[in-house]
Amino acid sequence: MTTLLRASGSAEFLSIVPSLAGFTPTDSLVLLPFHGTRTCGAMRLDLPDDEVSLDDYVDASIGLVSRVDGTDAVAVVVYTDDEVHETRDGLVLPLVVEVDELLGRAEEAGLRIVDALCVTPSGWSSYLDRDPEVRRLDEAPPAVPGIGDVSGDQLSGVALPTVDFAEKERVGRALREISDLLEGARSDALAGRRNPQAIAALVLLEDIPAFFEAVLSPSDDLPPFATAALLWCLDRPLFRDVALTQWATDAVGGARTLAAQLAFADARTAVPDDLGDVFLGRGPSPDPDRLRRALTLARATAARAPLASRPGPLTAAAWLSWALGRASHAAHYLELVREIDPRYGLAALLDTMINAAVLPEWAFRRGATSTT
Repeated sequence: MTTLLRASGSAEFLSIVPSLAGFTPTDSLVLLPFHGTRTCGAMRLDLPDDEVSLDDYVDASIGLVSRVDGTDAVAVVVYTDDEVHETRDGLVLPLVVEVDELLGRAEEAGLRIVDALCVTPSGWSSYLDRDPEVRRLDEAPPAVPGIGDVSGDQLSGVALPTVDFAEKERVGRALREISDLLEGARSDALAGRRNPQAIAALVLLEDIPAFFEAVLSPSDDLPPFATAALLWCLDRPLFRDVALTQWATDAVGGARTLAAQLAFADARTAVPDDLGDVFLGRGPSPDPDRLRRALTLARATAARAPLASRPGPLTAAAWLSWALGRASHAAHYLELVREIDPRYGLAALLDTMINAAVLPEWAFRRGATSTT
């Protein structure tokens, strides 16, 4: 069901920005692409700093918003902790030079300017006013079905679930037992003492795509041995890539990816383009609910994992966040990976993509909300 949010002026428009973004931005530039009089989402960028030239920042910003299907106009909202500066000639808004450059570049790109607003701790004002005034923002964000609380900032909800030490210990022991069995490390003398739960976990891994599908929608938290089996898979690039592709497509896509990965490992047979495109954010748009379930699973798995086994599920959480257009969340998970293993391969690749403001192509399709 589509929910329409209507705004009759700048104050009402500002009140619906958090609902469009899914959070209340801080220290952010928010771009809202319009088609006619309607917008369907928000794109968030960190405010410009000295590490990137203003020209590059503006070009990247307008380039992002221009990629959204059907965009012919844009609204700009700056959220900053800086206050308005008072001079003899009137008020000067924070980042006025940067926003002026941004608006000029937008007009050069053929985009109509819907609004350009600045939100400071004291209130809000408009960059389009000749003599800006600071006004209180009294409008509360409207409640939107399926959106939930939007009072937190862009990093709200990024923290991993809280898991007690005993649960982590159980998962750690289960992972050691599964690894020992799979790698043949146990002697024949210990064969009779093998844990039946570990044997059952190995049975799950006999059909990897079926396993990845089964763990996607558990009725409760996964038991320790199922969590350990998933950790074992996510710690191996071949199976991790199958999981990500499958969660972004379906079980058939997972089976095809597994076959392609095995063929590549065995004979360097090329992976079909449509499967490789999924990882790069190309092709049909994934089911966002399916991606969100996979993200919940990856976060829960990372929270229960021994420290050395966390990079796999954390990187999966980063890719799934990126696939959902949540680049800020993805960057947070990648930072956690760097603290454990600075050279973890997939994390480094994702970090490069995010730093280059690369988002999946499906994030730019009309109807998708992209927040970076």
